[in-house]
Amino acid sequence: MSTAIRASSILPGNREDIELHTADGLRLVGELARPVDRDPVGTLICLHPLPTHGGMMDSHVFRKAAWRLPALADLAVLRFNTRGTSSVRGTSEGEFDNGVGERYDVAAAIEYAEFAELPNLWLVGWSFGTDLALRYGCDPTIAGAILLSPPLRYSTDDDLAVWAETGKPLTALVPEFDDYLRPAEARRRFASIPQAEVIGVPGAKHLWVGNAETVLDEVVRRVNPTVPVPLPNTWDGPMETGDASAYADRTVAAFADRPVPGPAQSRAGTEAE
Repeated sequence: MSTAIRASSILPGNREDIELHTADGLRLVGELARPVDRDPVGTLICLHPLPTHGGMMDSHVFRKAAWRLPALADLAVLRFNTRGTSSVRGTSEGEFDNGVGERYDVAAAIEYAEFAELPNLWLVGWSFGTDLALRYGCDPTIAGAILLSPPLRYSTDDDLAVWAETGKPLTALVPEFDDYLRPAEARRRFASIPQAEVIGVPGAKHLWVGNAETVLDEVVRRVNPTVPVPLPNTWDGPMETGDASAYADRTVAAFADRPVPGPAQSRAGTEAE
């Protein structure tokens, strides 16, 4: 008998708590979710929204990805808290560094995925996480990147030029009613990357509330195109239910990503060298 897949539904998967270790000596907490009885076809490395405004590895789109995509799309999902960020999983060491020291967090996640021999590595950044992907994620082991609600707050033209030169696929999912960067302006800003695909999502807002399924479909369409989309909204096998109360204080208000000043460009440029 089919059961509806709801926001708190957890489909079968092998899920293990993991730790990442950064080059500057910090321990970051995370989780790796994989299919139960087969190797994954691709891997999502999730970079969460701004932690000072509630972003974390459990931000709802990433939580749903980890709970559904190993079973529905043969994908591995690696989530983690950047430095100083807390969630139910725990708190990563260090302090929020305004998008500078987080370069080591991104590198640690990529390194973990590489040593774990996870295949077909894709970055999936959301808001602040898109800037981390653009600035620090164009690693030789990365196949491509998917950007959710990119504000382009911290990223520079030089960062975009790096992606343009590699030719790696880059997709930006931009809500019609985003608070920071809407589709028309996003197309103009990403025009310097010839291979960039900017997809405006009608009716959506920055937080993707009510549109998580659209996001997951677009992610799967690119990372494992052999899987038909839209993904099923029912499941015929065993299913668990997540504890929704654990996230009661991290709903829309907690996910909010208010405008904040980016790092001084001179500092950003120095750190990127």
